[in-house]
Amino acid sequence: MEVVKEPKPADTTLRKALLVINCILLSIGNCGGPLVMRLYFIHGGKRVWFSSWLQTAGWPLTLFPIACAYMHRSRTQPPSQNKLFYMKPPLFIAAAAIGVLTGLDDYLYSYGSARLPVSTSSLIIASQLAFTAGFAFLLVKQKFTSYSINAVFLLTIGAGVLALHTSSDRPDNESSKEYILGFLMTLVASFLYGFILPLVELTYKKAMQEITYALVMEFQMVMCLFATGFCTVGMLINNDFKVIPREAREYEIGETKYYIIAICTAVTVQCFFLGVTGVIFCASSLLSGIMIAVLLPVTEILAVIFYKEKFQAEKDVALALSVWGFISYFYGEIKQTNKNKPATPETEMPSIPNSLQGV
Repeated sequence: MEVVKEPKPADTTLRKALLVINCILLSIGNCGGPLVMRLYFIHGGKRVWFSSWLQTAGWPLTLFPIACAYMHRSRTQPPSQNKLFYMKPPLFIAAAAIGVLTGLDDYLYSYGSARLPVSTSSLIIASQLAFTAGFAFLLVKQKFTSYSINAVFLLTIGAGVLALHTSSDRPDNESSKEYILGFLMTLVASFLYGFILPLVELTYKKAMQEITYALVMEFQMVMCLFATGFCTVGMLINNDFKVIPREAREYEIGETKYYIIAICTAVTVQCFFLGVTGVIFCASSLLSGIMIAVLLPVTEILAVIFYKEKFQAEKDVALALSVWGFISYFYGEIKQTNKNKPATPETEMPSIPNSLQGV
């Protein structure tokens, strides 16, 4: 059952504002997350399960937008109709299941981050766009225009161009076996997250209740809570909780900075998750995949600046291709929106049955 409402002008304006905010959050998390995670391993961190746990341990931050939405509703709705949480059991179960998949994906990505330079892991993650596009077509019947197909093609080619320099990126203290295993684990993480994004969109479409932005934040909180629980089990099995205090004391740049890096990892990656979920709500899973891919060269440049990683000519080409793909996608969006202005606003992206009323 799908609950569909005609979009109001106020809803459209608010949706655009939310889309911009969530794109900013996604950008912060997508660029900052890999850098901070890699920093943990560069200076002596070795706990892969702990790094995985940190990726969703910032889930309590989601309570802030949920509380803001509750206070907003308290001024516009009768107390009898206003609840702090609106999620029904079917949606809760779906969020929990996706959360477990996210926890597994966190582990795969952390394993790769422990063994690969940021530039290499980022370019592998760029392949996620192709996986997202494929699963979006299969799961949510994503409609493609020539502009979105061109964007996917250009961004995928950009990732391929970057792949030309990977052979020279293997750290000196890593064996070929460890490097290849890290490469494969990151590729599987890319495949799995490419599946998770359209799965979230499908869940929104099939939800047996109206999807509001506040409900999306509840969904995100439950998803990260179960992902954190999954990684907590891994930490317990691996005895990470006993080892972490000793690892912090022996950390190369000091115990205090060890915990600062841990906190920054939790905050930046939570920004990424909040941004991704918000972009899917306001637009589509394909746009979230486009955003992740187009930010790849930015992450590459930051890795060169902060970690002195090599910057070959291939990265210049990839940057140009990514910007071209990004412009192509949004030009198509603007053209399609203007074309449909006389009727109900639609884009090439499938409409998610959601509402901004009762945000």
